[in-house]
Amino acid sequence: MLALEEFPSGKDSWNSIRLDHNPRVEKWVNLYRGVQSDKFADLLIRKERFDEIIQTHLQLRGMPRELVFIPMIESEYLPQAVSPASAVGLWQFMGPTAEHLGLRLDPFVDERRDPVRATEAALDYFAYLHKRFGGSWYLAAAAFNAGPGRLERVLLRHAADKEWDDALFWEIDQYLPRETREYVPKMIAVARLAREVVPRESPQSYITPYRYDNIFVPGGTALRSVADALGVDLESVLALNPHLTQKVTPPNEMHAVRVPVGTGAVAVAGLSGSLPLARADD
Repeated sequence: MLALEEFPSGKDSWNSIRLDHNPRVEKWVNLYRGVQSDKFADLLIRKERFDEIIQTHLQLRGMPRELVFIPMIESEYLPQAVSPASAVGLWQFMGPTAEHLGLRLDPFVDERRDPVRATEAALDYFAYLHKRFGGSWYLAAAAFNAGPGRLERVLLRHAADKEWDDALFWEIDQYLPRETREYVPKMIAVARLAREVVPRESPQSYITPYRYDNIFVPGGTALRSVADALGVDLESVLALNPHLTQKVTPPNEMHAVRVPVGTGAVAVAGLSGSLPLARADD
């Protein structure tokens, strides 16, 4: 995996996105401190599975660390999450948006479910939205949720003569869909609270980070065959390959399969003894 530089602790490491205090934000702060406090703590633990991947790509792009919490709002850090509107994955992409961003969607592969590829696409998209909407992360987040076209229409109709900045979100949010009106306050509340919460001891506290080796296998290779070659249960291989929706690699092409880190050579030997091995950061 790409090396993740240790970020400094304390307030100074959390100032990339302005964290406003207002009644809309405080509503979510109080909710996550109160009746949803156990759920919030569990989600912070679940976040550990993908924290390294997301933070690494944020750091590479020089983007705010607070964006690591967007998948908490979108999918509760579940790569297989599907919304009633058919948005899919950690970052909840709709099909057309995913394809526009270069993600693969076909009967065998849905990269919206791939934590790595979806994260790369989501952060590229956020960077684009940030630039498009005046350098405002609040407006970028609103556009990520509602769609840039819808947000731009609202801005041109109700704020055409105003500077597009974070403060403007609170002036025009009344014209946005209800989900989007709450999206930015949730983002701010979660980022603020994450500084305060000390993860409690639970069986989930030992979640394994999403790390892997890549092996390249012929088309039509069943993930069960990979698991058998490793001598591990199928679920451990499926958990690393949620984007292979048929539990088999696409036909007629060599394709990467992710296996537990450190086991790539064993898998290659067990499958054929001659397939090339690549580390996850190759």
